[in-house]
Amino acid sequence: MLMKDEFLIVLDFLQTGKSGDRRAEPVVQGIGEKYFSLLEVIVKDNLAVKNKDRLYIGEGKRDEVKYIRSKINFSDLTTYAKDMLEEIVTDIITKDEKRFVDFFNKSGSLTTRMHSLELLPGIGKKHLWSIIEERKKKPFETFDEIRQRIPMVSDPKKMIIRRILDELQDKDRHRLFVYGAV
Repeated sequence: MLMKDEFLIVLDFLQTGKSGDRRAEPVVQGIGEKYFSLLEVIVKDNLAVKNKDRLYIGEGKRDEVKYIRSKINFSDLTTYAKDMLEEIVTDIITKDEKRFVDFFNKSGSLTTRMHSLELLPGIGKKHLWSIIEERKKKPFETFDEIRQRIPMVSDPKKMIIRRILDELQDKDRHRLFVYGAV
């Protein structure tokens, strides 16, 4: 099944495109709001776009976006876009906290030897079993609740952010959150 983002969050706006482009047209480098796809889109002429703007890129009528140029890799991002990435990923996770807390509640084993929670930075077998035991008692509702109920886990939100940034940079073959990788 093809995972497609409906909205793109602007990481960088290049008014006249990238140097080396055949045509000078306004290019946005952005990240998908749900599947974290890194994309370059061409926006309509005379449109002013700012960082963190949310642009519709779904199947329906698009007001700001002319077309999606391509999926891109982390290495294709401008320096500025790379600098904005962590802040914007943090914003996305903060706005949709329940979805990421549910990962702690619902994630399962990848193989007989590895659980998907172990792919989060800082989670070993000891942390894994603490999380599993606690979620059996009552599902987690917030990142703060995870931190309170499992003191060994210092910052679950930061773990998710770090994991997403690592996936965007292709540091691991497993995918927990990024489905838009090229």
